[in-house]
Amino acid sequence: MRASQILILLFLTVPLVEIYFLISVGQVIGAIPTVFMVVFTAILGAMLLRAQGLSTLQRVQAASARGEIPALEMMEGLMLLVGGALLLTPGFFTDAIGFICLISPLRQALIRYWIKRYGSSIQGQPGHDPASRGPRTLEGEYWKEDE
Repeated sequence: MRASQILILLFLTVPLVEIYFLISVGQVIGAIPTVFMVVFTAILGAMLLRAQGLSTLQRVQAASARGEIPALEMMEGLMLLVGGALLLTPGFFTDAIGFICLISPLRQALIRYWIKRYGSSIQGQPGHDPASRGPRTLEGEYWKEDE
């Protein structure tokens, strides 16, 4: 299945799942508490997102100061962005996925799994492990020409 087909499927099924959960929860606890829960999860998610985002930003700055590439932290920032968007979307299903994106150990485990599974295809060379090749030295000559 292509990515565009998956996105269309998600855009059709996620709202249906959200409506189903909202109606089901609303029948059990009532309409007002259901709306309150949806608003509460959005506010709580925004607060948690802010805290997690600032923490990730500090780790990016620390890694950069050490001269390291903050790849994991940048991926975490991307997941936080997705999680924040899901938390601001009304509904319980998207809130659950959004909160999963905010749990730091789970987020890092998902990123490591994703990199392990799809990391080599990102570089366009299936099966290529960039960590195994060691340091790379380029030899050459240069000179400066006066103008």
